This record gives sequence, structure tokens and C-alpha cells, in this order.
Amino acid sequence: MESYEPYPSLALALLSGLLIGLEREHSKPAAAEKRGFTGGVRTYPLFALLGATTALMMAKHGPLPLFAAALGLTLLLAIGYWRDVEQGHLGLTTEASALLTFFLGALATAHGVIEPLQLRIFVVASITVGATFLLSQKTELREFSARLSRDDVIATVKFLLIAVVILPVLPNQPMGPYGALNPYRIGFMVLLIAGIGFVGYAAMRLFGHGRGLLITGAIGGLVSSTAVTLASAARAKQTPQLASVSALAVVIASTIMFARVLITVAAVEVSLLPRLAIPMGAMGAVGLVAVGVMAFRDRAHRERGATVELTNPFELRKALQFGAFFVFILVASRWATDTFGDTGTYLAGLLAGLTDVDAITLSMSNQVKNGAVELDVATRTIVIAVASNTVVKSVMAVVLGGWGFARRIVEVSAVALVVGLGIAAAL
Repeated sequence: MESYEPYPSLALALLSGLLIGLEREHSKPAAAEKRGFTGGVRTYPLFALLGATTALMMAKHGPLPLFAAALGLTLLLAIGYWRDVEQGHLGLTTEASALLTFFLGALATAHGVIEPLQLRIFVVASITVGATFLLSQKTELREFSARLSRDDVIATVKFLLIAVVILPVLPNQPMGPYGALNPYRIGFMVLLIAGIGFVGYAAMRLFGHGRGLLITGAIGGLVSSTAVTLASAARAKQTPQLASVSALAVVIASTIMFARVLITVAAVEVSLLPRLAIPMGAMGAVGLVAVGVMAFRDRAHRERGATVELTNPFELRKALQFGAFFVFILVASRWATDTFGDTGTYLAGLLAGLTDVDAITLSMSNQVKNGAVELDVATRTIVIAVASNTVVKSVMAVVLGGWGFARRIVEVSAVALVVGLGIAAAL
């Protein structure tokens, strides 16, 4: 392809301008609007070719032609923007897209900036497609932005702060008692759990929790099945005729929890996944069957799903609290294993599951990765933690929602526990 230069680069510039120009053509103002139209399917390819040809001239004449062309285009766009401002139309999207198209054309033919040619084509094409997508999603992005609160934005920034700034600089080596503490891995575990909850919360904010019981229970299960249990129990207590529908939301969320455990394990230590997938898959299968039966019985209420009020799951304080709890479980499980052997590890799983299954799941996965715990022991410990957590949610359902609400939850939980614990004991 290099032997045909500069034709491939010029073709890339032309196609980039054409793609952005097509989007701009379909976004032009209505005839009734008194505002200018910078250009569309013909003008933007010309912007790109202008950048491409002036970049080619740099080989003999230096950067002056490119600088002069960029300055001239900027002046033209500034005049158009000033005219739009006088007419009361604000916004720099058109001007920014025109300048971007110009520089994409220049980048397509600029030798020595991105090499080889195949990589340059990929980079320019990626930027073009990304820019066109942003331009085409004006309405959707504004609607999504309107659904977000300032707290959501701040929480997102905190998440990115830990993921991009803090995590990469943490030491990646064993420290502390029993050599059980690795700051980088601990930070990764905190980020992983926060990320799973954050994705679930973002999906709920995007789709809303009024679109049916299935989405509410499923997304709620990604964030916290315990939160779903608490909210559904309150709804059932307040409105007894919705008890069966609320119970279905809890069963859906709990079934999703089994899948969430497997996803967490797969992200840390995949060798543990085949063993754990058998009992977790069996418990999940029980939940799926129960969901199908309950949904069929309650199909008349399917559009009246329970409402689960969830706050943004990524708060720095909560993330640090989880990190501290994870460190405690990590050290306690290693101490219990050294002191009592496998029995101590199982006890740690039982106690950890009373409040949370994620910390012990990550701890066992991490210790299998380091060779500190065997696969069978880790599998049984995680199943015990899941069982402990399931029992706690059943008790919550009975105490807070009453037997009419909790009966189906207790029945499904009992069958899932018998199946899961029986399989885990046989491994």
C-alpha cells in the first residue's frame, strides 16, 4: 500500500470528510430558521482535502502552507459564528467539526507523525467514526445528560480518579501480615466491585426503573440484591396486593447475584471458574426456573414492577469502607486458614456472607491466584458465603415484609441452598 502513496492517504481524507459531511447535511437547520449553514456532504470533504493537500506541501515548504490554510479556515468560521451569535444562535459544534475535519485530512497525509500507513488509516478512521457518532447523538446525549445529577457526575469523576490516577501508582507486591496484602490488587478489587455497581446504576439511570419488573430486578441485582430485598419488602408491607410482584423482583435480583459472583471470579482468577460454575450455575438455574414460574403466575401485574430506590453506588467513602472490609477478610481468612486449616476458611466465608459476598469472593479468588488456597476449599468457601447471604436476605424478607411476601422467597432460597451446598460438598 505504501507504494501507491499519496493516493491511499488522500482517499482516507476524502472519506473522512464525506462521513462527517453526511452527518452535517442531515443536521442542517430547518428552512424556517434564520441561521447560516456552514456546509454538508460537499463542503466537509473539501475541508479534509484542503488539510490533506497543505500537509503534503509541508515536505518542501515547511508548515507555513498548513498554518495559513488553518488560519484562513478559522477566520471564515469565526465570521460565520459571529453572524449566528447576532441572530441568537449559540454553539460551536459546527465550527469544531469543520476544524476537526481539516486536521483529519492533514493527519491522513502527514508522513512521520503516525507510521506505518496501516496504523495511520486506523487512527484517522477511528477518530472520524467517533466524531460522527458524537455529532449524530445530539438529542440522545442531551436527554441522557438531563437524567444525571451533579452527584452522578462527581461520582463518575471519583471513579475515574481511582481507575486512572491512583490505581496505576499503587505498589504491586506482597506486604503486611502473612504477605496477604498487595496494595495494587486491593485497589483493583475495590475498583472492580465499584465498577460492577456503577455500571448497574448507570443502566438504571439510563432506562429508568419503571420499564418493567425484569429490568428493575436485574439491574438492582447488579447493584445490590440486598437493597432490592429491603425496598421490595417495604413495598409489600405498604401494598399487600403487590406482595407477589415484589417477591419476584427479589428472586430476579438474587438470581443475578449468582451470575455476578461468577463474573467477579472470572475477572480475578479464571482457574476457579469451572469449579465454582457448577454450584453457582445450579443455584442460578433454580432461580431462573422460579422466575419463570412466578412471572407466569403474576403476568397480570408485570407492568407494575416494584420500585427500588438506589443511590449512586460509587461513593469514595463507601469504596474505602469496602477496601477496609476486604483487607480485614483477606487477613482474617489467611489467619483462620493457618490456625484452623480448611475449617477456619469456611468459618471466614460464613461470617463474611452475613454482610457481603463480594469481599470473600475476591479474597478467595486472590488467594487461589497466589497459591495460598486450593480450588476446592475456595469453591466451598464462596458457596458458604453465598448461602449465608441468602439466608440473611430471607430473614429480612420475613421480618420486614411479612410471610405473605417472603414465602416464595424462602421457598426458592431453600431449594437453591440445598442444591448449591450439596454440589459444593460433593466436589
